[in-house]
Amino acid sequence: MAAKKTALVISAHAADFVWRCGGAIALHAQKSYDVTVVCLSFGERGETAKLWKEGKTLDQIKGIRRQEAEAAAQILGVRHLDCFDLGDYPLHLDEADKMRLVDVIRAVQPAFMLSHSQYDPYNTDHMYTTRIALEARMIAQAWGHNPGEDILGAPQLYLFEPHQTEQMGWKPDLFLDISPVWERKRAAMEAMAGQVHLWDYYTRVAQQRANHFKRNSGGMAGGRDCAYAEAFQSVFPRTTDEL
Repeated sequence: MAAKKTALVISAHAADFVWRCGGAIALHAQKSYDVTVVCLSFGERGETAKLWKEGKTLDQIKGIRRQEAEAAAQILGVRHLDCFDLGDYPLHLDEADKMRLVDVIRAVQPAFMLSHSQYDPYNTDHMYTTRIALEARMIAQAWGHNPGEDILGAPQLYLFEPHQTEQMGWKPDLFLDISPVWERKRAAMEAMAGQVHLWDYYTRVAQQRANHFKRNSGGMAGGRDCAYAEAFQSVFPRTTDEL
């Protein structure tokens, strides 16, 4: 019997996984991957201006953000949503928090991982998350960490698109056609009612990346049609038997 296919998303805040890789999540869930999403925080302080303006308390906002993330995850087909609730602006993980993430990585044994760009001066929570993701990936690979457990192999870490791409030193090398699951991604975005202003923004991003998908799949010489796409940057070399 073939091993279960798995993937892991490490998201700084409760909505990041929806905007930036919701299509990849839904597409791979449709392909029978068990997708786990770790939200390190709810983004309750820095990414919920609308709710603060409405007079909500911190606990109320965290509760709303959790509900929104759970609803979006269900729409996308996420198998397991793990909310660490570590706070944001700034996000910080202590040693126990890091080891908790290592435990998740080893338990999931992902075929691939997804997280943020490595540089983001507009939101240091994002680049901090990827630094932690890389550190936790390294620890999960170490035979000497909790000997006797199954160690991690070498899953690719894909960096999903940041909000202001040209400022981040982020260069995509993979375009993923998410047209078959676009309606699910849009519905998941609309579940994030605290950030309505991003719904149409990330729709436009997906349409623009679809143009890039078509251009890079052959362009006017027979490029594959695509209505919506997501873009990613791989951290590690990818291996192949043929081009």
